[in-house]
Parts: sequence; structure tokens; C-alpha cells
Amino acid sequence: MAFTLPDPGAPKLEFERPADRAHLERTTDALRARGFKAQVADGAEHARQLALEAIPEGSEVHTALSETIRELGITKEIEESGRYQSIRSQLSGLDRETQGREMRKLGAAPDYIVGSAHAITDDGEVIVGSGSGSQLGAYAYAGGNVILVVGHQKLVSDIDEGLRRVREYSLPREYVRMQDAGYPGSLLAKTLIIHHEPSDRITVILVPETLGF
Repeated sequence: MAFTLPDPGAPKLEFERPADRAHLERTTDALRARGFKAQVADGAEHARQLALEAIPEGSEVHTALSETIRELGITKEIEESGRYQSIRSQLSGLDRETQGREMRKLGAAPDYIVGSAHAITDDGEVIVGSGSGSQLGAYAYAGGNVILVVGHQKLVSDIDEGLRRVREYSLPREYVRMQDAGYPGSLLAKTLIIHHEPSDRITVILVPETLGF
């Protein structure tokens, strides 16, 4: 029997509200207090520059499937410029049926991984939802360096609101995106909440623009 993905409904537009500069700066301070390296970019192009400058040329880099990173052109730069060792390019050359173990290991612990988050609380906690969980292990522990670029509309008051944002806004948007790409839709399978980062390995770049969802 084919599995039917439940339609999550229309996205709650309350979660599109932008945050002002003062809110971004307060959230940056909260992130730093929890061990993250965090800063506010001047805009989208500056965020792109900061993210790429944080990755030495020639490094092994994995790009998480992220609309934010795609919109900024970072995915294309990592995968097509020849300046980096692209994990995703390597994965595309492997067969999931016969090389699944190699693929899992290759994507699990990259030297660098670039992606985004679905919500960040006023207290500096980072929330990421995923349909597969493929990026979550690298974010949580195994990635040597994690760079998260996050648009201003993703700031929330607390974890409860952040989880609502994932379910009621990000998931419906991703469901439609996947259907437009020819897939049945999407589901929220796994959620990561990062409360602290004691090893100083995660960089969060907040952007005063709407990026991703």
C-alpha cells in the first residue's frame, strides 16, 4: 500500500513577520551566550560573503538542502565553482541501492556544512526540522564546522512558538515546494533543538531580509 503524505494545510502567515535590527542584535547576544559564533549581516549579499569567507578554499563542504542557501547562491558556488570539495557532488555520483553505507558516512561528518534553521528563539536556541534527518547529525555533533544562515522572519519568542513555526509554516511551504518538483509532498520526520554549543563550532549569521522558510 502506498504511503500518502498528509496535507499540512496552508502556511500560517503570522510566521512571516520580519524582525527589526534591535531584535536581531538581541538574538545575536543570546546565541553568543550559548556558545554559538553569531553576527548580523548587513544584507543577503553580505551574508553570502560571510558564509563563504568562513570556508577555506579547497575544503570539504556539504550543502544542506536549504532554500536559504540556494537563494543566496551558496549551493551553486560550493557545487560548481571548483573551489571546494563538494560532498553533494560526490553523493550524486553514487548509487543509493549499492553504496548506501558509503553515502551515509560521506554526508554524516563533513569538515564543513552550510545550511539554515527554521526558528531561533529570543533566548538563543536553534530549531531545525527535517524530512529525512540527513543534516541533523552533522549539525548536532559530527560536522567539523557548521554555518547556519537565517533570515529575520525566523526569530520566535520561545521553543513552543518555534515548533509551531516548523509545523504550521515551514512544513506547508516545503510540502508545496516538493509537490511542484514532482514529489508527493513532504513531512516533518525529525526535529533538532540546539540549546548550547560548547565547542564553538557553529556559526549563525542572521540576515535582515526574508530568506527561505
